[in-house]
Amino acid sequence: FKDGPILIGYDGRDSSIVIAKTICSTLNFVGIDCNLAGLVPTPCLEYATKKLGYKGGIMITASHNPPQYNGIKPAASDGVEISREDEAKIEDIYFTKAWNNSSGKWGTTGSDDRVISTYFEGIKSQVNTSAIKEKKFIVVLDVGNGAQAITAPELSKELGCKTITINEKIDSTFPGRGSEPTPENLDKLSQTVLDSNADIGVAFDGDGDRSLFCDENGKILTGDKSALLLTKFILEKNPNSTVVTCLNSGSSIEHLAKQSNSKVVRTKVGSVEVSRKMVPINALIGFEENGGFMYGKHNQVRDGAMTLALVLDLLASTKKTLSQKIEELPPSFTTKDK
Repeated sequence: FKDGPILIGYDGRDSSIVIAKTICSTLNFVGIDCNLAGLVPTPCLEYATKKLGYKGGIMITASHNPPQYNGIKPAASDGVEISREDEAKIEDIYFTKAWNNSSGKWGTTGSDDRVISTYFEGIKSQVNTSAIKEKKFIVVLDVGNGAQAITAPELSKELGCKTITINEKIDSTFPGRGSEPTPENLDKLSQTVLDSNADIGVAFDGDGDRSLFCDENGKILTGDKSALLLTKFILEKNPNSTVVTCLNSGSSIEHLAKQSNSKVVRTKVGSVEVSRKMVPINALIGFEENGGFMYGKHNQVRDGAMTLALVLDLLASTKKTLSQKIEELPPSFTTKDK
C-alpha cells in the first residue's frame, strides 16, 4: 500500500461509510492518497483495484455475517485478498503499536466513478453477450438487501435479460431473508421463479461475492452443483487447466477434471486459501462448496455477478434447461452441519 493510491469501497451496513471515511483520513494522515468507490460489491472493488492500477483496495464489509458486525477486507494490487501471512503482519503491527506516524505530507481523498462500468466491461468481455441476448432469458435476482443491488440487476439487463428483483432495497438489517443465502431461506426466490416462468434464479450474499442458483423448477442448487456445472462447461473449452478447491468440496471434481486432462489442487478451507493458491499457479477455476466461484480469466476471487454471467453463457450455448444440465453431472451427495 506504500504511497497509494488506494481504492476504498463499502457495503450497505450503517457503519460501513463511517469506517470507510475513517480509513481514508487515517491513510491521508500518513501521506497516502485514496479514492472512494462508494457502495459496491466486494468483487467489484477487487476487480477495479487491479484493472485501474491501484496499489491496493480496502472493502468495508462483514459479508454474510449478521447486521451488528463489520470488517475490513484488504486486497493487494492484483485485486486478490491479501494472504494469511500478510494478515498476520497487520495484526502484529496493531498489537505492537508499530504503526506509521505522519511524515508531514498529507494524502488526499477523491472519488472514482469508473469502478462499476469497469467491472461490467470486465464481466461482459468473458462471455458471449450476443448469444445471451438472443435467448432473452427471464432471470430472478434475490439481492438479499445487499450490495449486489447496485450492480447485478443492471448487469442482467445489459445482458438482455428480463430481470425480476426481490429484496432489492439495500438495508443494513437484511430484513428479506438475512445476509446469508441458504437453501432453507430462499423460498421466496423459488416461488418467484415459478410464478414468473423464469429460466433461473440467483441469490447473493451480503457483499455479493457468492451466489446460489435456482433452476426453472424452483429447486435451489447447492454451491457444489453449480460449481461442478460451470467447471465442466469451462474445462470443455479450456482443457489442460488447473482447478483449485477446498478440502471440503466433493470428490466429483476430480472425475470432471480428468475428462479434460486437467488437474485439481486442494487447499485449506477458506476463500483466501483458494484465491492465493490460484495466483502463483495461474489456475483457471477456483471454488468453494458454499457458492463461491472464481474465474481466473476475470479475477481470482469469488464473484457472484461473474458467476451469474457464466451460467447465462452456459445456458445460451445449449437448448437445455438448467435442471437438464444439472442432470448430466455425475451423481454426488453433499451434507453439511453448518
